[in-house]
Amino acid sequence: MIKRGLSFFLRNMAIKNNRLVALYKKVCKPNGKEWAQYLRKHGQFYAMGEDCLIEVGASFTDSAYVRLGNNVHLSGCKLIGHDGSIGMLGRRYGVKLDRTGKIDIRDNVFIGEGAIILPGVTIGSDVIVAAGAVVASSVPENSVVGGVPAKFIIQTSALVEKWREDTLVLPWAELIERREGAFDPVIEPKLIRMRVNYFYNKNSDS
Repeated sequence: MIKRGLSFFLRNMAIKNNRLVALYKKVCKPNGKEWAQYLRKHGQFYAMGEDCLIEVGASFTDSAYVRLGNNVHLSGCKLIGHDGSIGMLGRRYGVKLDRTGKIDIRDNVFIGEGAIILPGVTIGSDVIVAAGAVVASSVPENSVVGGVPAKFIIQTSALVEKWREDTLVLPWAELIERREGAFDPVIEPKLIRMRVNYFYNKNSDS
């Protein structure tokens, strides 16, 4: 009861008043939906669309230059809106420089863990950025990109079709069809058991 009351208090203080945020993150461990709710109010983005999920590990050096479309999911990635080398270069060469840029992420985009998005990048709709990718140039819509620097891998629509076919032959395909969204806490324990048996003992599917 005390812990629940503390969580409620911290969540309220953070989301409504932008106070005790570090403690809120540590105690409440907000999920992507809840953290996006906090950032919508206090993240100082240029704009944020609907149905965004942002993990607590995601970071933004210049959120004022960032625009997020609808259904954008950010794992523990980093969005960088400026080039920090200009301070060193300015002192070395006696010049005044500016290297900043917007990061414009359109609708239905997933950015994986450890990916880095550099200034001046526009990511089109229906895009997946693979974990660990470094995106230095704009990404066209309906693309999966990965690598350093990030390069085109496959069209997103083709990847969805492939994964759909792969899913249909899995022993737990029926559970996936019944699942609400991408995670269902009621079904998850059974899914884990079935997956573990399949991964390590393919003669068993229960």
